[in-house]
Amino acid sequence: MTTPTAASPTSALAADEGRPAADGLARPFDFDARYGAGATRGLVLGGGGIFFIAWQVAYLRELEARGLDLSEADIVVGTSAGSVVAGLLTGRRLRWFSTQLELLSKAPGLMSALAPASDLNPSQQRALNLFSGATDNRPETIHAIGYAALAADAAPAAKMRRSVAAALALRGWPSQALHISTVDTYTGERLILTSAAGVPATHAAAASSAVPGLFSPQPIKGRKCMDGGVSGSGIHSDVVSGAGRALILSLGAMSQMPVATMTIQPTSMADEVAALAANGTPALLRGPEPTDVSKLMSPAAVPEAIAMGRRQAAEQIGELLAFWHG
Repeated sequence: MTTPTAASPTSALAADEGRPAADGLARPFDFDARYGAGATRGLVLGGGGIFFIAWQVAYLRELEARGLDLSEADIVVGTSAGSVVAGLLTGRRLRWFSTQLELLSKAPGLMSALAPASDLNPSQQRALNLFSGATDNRPETIHAIGYAALAADAAPAAKMRRSVAAALALRGWPSQALHISTVDTYTGERLILTSAAGVPATHAAAASSAVPGLFSPQPIKGRKCMDGGVSGSGIHSDVVSGAGRALILSLGAMSQMPVATMTIQPTSMADEVAALAANGTPALLRGPEPTDVSKLMSPAAVPEAIAMGRRQAAEQIGELLAFWHG
C-alpha cells in the first residue's frame, strides 16, 4: 500500500533520456514495504523552519536531561528542519547546539545564517508561491515546483551548505540510523539519503531544507535536490514502517491544517499514523502548540520556541518514557 496521503511521484514518471541513472537514492512512498522492519524504535522529525529547529532541540534536550535519550533510536528520519535536528541528535551535537541557542536572544547570528533573504526577486517568489500554493503532489505539480526552484535566482547553493555545516559542525555521516529526505527537482522522485549515499550529512540536510525559491537546489550525486516536504509528506514516516514503535515530532501535531497546502493534505498526518499502525508500528505524535506560520523562519521567535519545547517536554516525559520503553 502506498501512502494514503500521496501518490508516489515515481509512479507516473516516464523514463526519458534526461532522467538520472539509477543510483539507489529514490525510495517510493510505501508503508507496506516496511522499510523499518527489524528496528525496535524509530524517531521521525518533521519540517517547520527555524522555529521548529529550536523547538525540537529544546524538547529533545529536556527529555534527555530527564532520562529519555532518543538518540538510541534505530532509525532517525529527518525532513527539512528535522534533518538538521536529526543530524545534531545522531552526531551527539544536541547539547552543544542547545548551548548555542541560549545565546540567540543576545546574538542571533547562528540561526540567522539559516534564514533566507527577506526580499525575494520575482523568480524566487514564483517558486515559493508554486510550493506554498500546491494542493496536491501529482507528478506534474512537483515537476513545476522543481523547475521553478531551478530557475529561481536565489543565493548560491554553496552558501547554504556552508551555513548548515557551521550549524551542525559534523564531518561525514554520523550514524547509520540517520535517514534524510529530499526531492529531485527534475524527476520529482523522493530520495532517502543514508550513510550508503556517500555524501556528507551537512550536504544532505542542506538539500532537505532547500525550500523552493528561498534557497537554491543542492547538488547530490549528480542530482539537484530541494526540500523534502515537496512530496506530499512533511514527515516521511513510511521509512519507519515495520519498526516496533515510532515517535513523530511534527509542527502540525496539535492542529489540523484547514486546507491542503505545500503539497500536503489536511489529513496527511493522521493517515500516515494509521498506515503505520496497520503495519504493526504504533506511533506517538507530538509537536508544538499551534504556532503562527509567519514566525517559522524568524530568529526572533527562537526564545519562544525554546521555552515552549522545554515546558512541553517536562509535561510529557512520563508518557514518553512509558511509550519508548514499553
